[in-house]
Amino acid sequence: MKEIILKYALQNAVKFNGKAGMGAVIGKVLSEDPKLKKQIGKLKSETKKVVDDVNSLTLEEQKKELEKFSDSFKDKEVEKKDIFSMFGIKENENVVTAFPPEPSKYPHIGHAKSLFLNYELAKRNNGKFILRFEDTNPKLASREFYKIHLENYEWLGIKPDKVDYASDYMEDFYELAEKMVKEGFAYLCTCSPEEIKKGRFEGKECNCRILLEEDHLKRYEELFKAAEGKMVLRLKGYMEHENTTMRDPALLRIIKHEHVRHGKKYHVWPTYDFENSVMDGIEGITHRLRTKEFELRNELQNYIQNILKFKQTKIYEFARFNLEGVESSGRVIRELIQKKKLIGWDDPSLTTIVSLKRRGFLAEAIKNFILSTGITKAESVLTWDDLIAHNKRILDGHSNRYFFVNDIKEVKIEKAPEQTVKLKLHPESEEKGFREFKVKDRFYIEKEDFKKFKEHKINRLMDCLNFKKKGNKLVFDSLEHEKFKKNPGLIIHWLPKEKDLVKAEVLMPDKKLVKGVAEPMVHKLKENDVIQFSRFGFCRLDKKEKSKLRFWFTHR
Repeated sequence: MKEIILKYALQNAVKFNGKAGMGAVIGKVLSEDPKLKKQIGKLKSETKKVVDDVNSLTLEEQKKELEKFSDSFKDKEVEKKDIFSMFGIKENENVVTAFPPEPSKYPHIGHAKSLFLNYELAKRNNGKFILRFEDTNPKLASREFYKIHLENYEWLGIKPDKVDYASDYMEDFYELAEKMVKEGFAYLCTCSPEEIKKGRFEGKECNCRILLEEDHLKRYEELFKAAEGKMVLRLKGYMEHENTTMRDPALLRIIKHEHVRHGKKYHVWPTYDFENSVMDGIEGITHRLRTKEFELRNELQNYIQNILKFKQTKIYEFARFNLEGVESSGRVIRELIQKKKLIGWDDPSLTTIVSLKRRGFLAEAIKNFILSTGITKAESVLTWDDLIAHNKRILDGHSNRYFFVNDIKEVKIEKAPEQTVKLKLHPESEEKGFREFKVKDRFYIEKEDFKKFKEHKINRLMDCLNFKKKGNKLVFDSLEHEKFKKNPGLIIHWLPKEKDLVKAEVLMPDKKLVKGVAEPMVHKLKENDVIQFSRFGFCRLDKKEKSKLRFWFTHR
């Protein structure tokens, strides 16, 4: 275990200027050896030790150590260069992909993986990408969700060549369904849902199947006048087939419910398999990547496409994923929202795209994270750390730094000199500018920091001054950072006691509200700006109010 961890810790450190990310390393280790998922506690503990050791090395030392593992990376580097190698796509081959969301809930990071993979497959091969709404269940389709999906995908940087709606093709579904009846590939069934379920389970055909073609054509006309649940169009499959999806599945069913886009115009609707097969055929979808739960449906959908003389779509399934401990079920999320256990679809504990965006995760980081997980059928454990590592690497480079102090304690540092403290907005760039504080001997610090001061140790207010604790007093020692290094205690953030400080509050992922004060310059921030509060974490400004600023916590 340790050798695998070391290999990926060194690789990650060299890639990111000497600092390996624990989450990213764990993700790589589990990709190589999924069995370690059963020892996740031990894996995390061991990874932390190795990552700490690796990060203590210089970049040159890391590169030298990484060379020892060069042979083991060769095959993986070839694989990485061609993430879509399983399709064997030739130069100038026609490539048309699609991503078909159902407009019934907010998209989450799991949807984003299918979205990005299909989009990237098309764009890397100069192909065409179609965003198709699978909206042929009028009970689920909602106008709100069409809009949300489009907005979320645009924010993620997705630019579809076409936006399609399956519900706009109802006449095509009807025409093709009738053709299947006429050619003997489908029949009208009047059995009850319970009888159909029992027959499919036992592998027994119903009496409806053996009726004459003219009787089925007559029944097909009656389908459009029948009550809900009284009749269904079924494929003539094979009732003893090992793949249960092939046991005379439904193609059309009656749903008497007003559709958000078409009103009451239609009440006979295609099932998922019929819709998917037909839409892929009509749109000319050549390749598709989707999650493993659809794997058994391949045979059925290919069979339908063959009957209808459509060219078969090449499909590849991969393991679905979500972050560890995060709810993704739309049904469960709706219930939790109704019970007030979640504040909405953008609750900070969720991985919906709206939540990640509101917390301050960047579209580029989400894409990088998703593509880094690769295309595999092996299940893997992913944590917030994996995603955070990608986001932090981008934010570190451009997010301004500010001071925010919660749980305030006012302190006086005896004999502290009056001075103007000039701090960079970003530690690695003077071009971003500075902020200035006029200070003397009174400051705000956090109570927890105050409790940790030890007698005679030199403590430091970041980029300001050094002081010692003497009895019940805090006494100025010096200004130079070098002197702090000789007898180091704590180095802490702070704010001068002044009237221009800004009231601020930060909503944490567990929905706790952290309240405190921030430095005056945060007033210049715009809503949606993501900044770093020193020693606290990255935060996104959610709302500016007259009395205070509201932030959402992104991550540390």
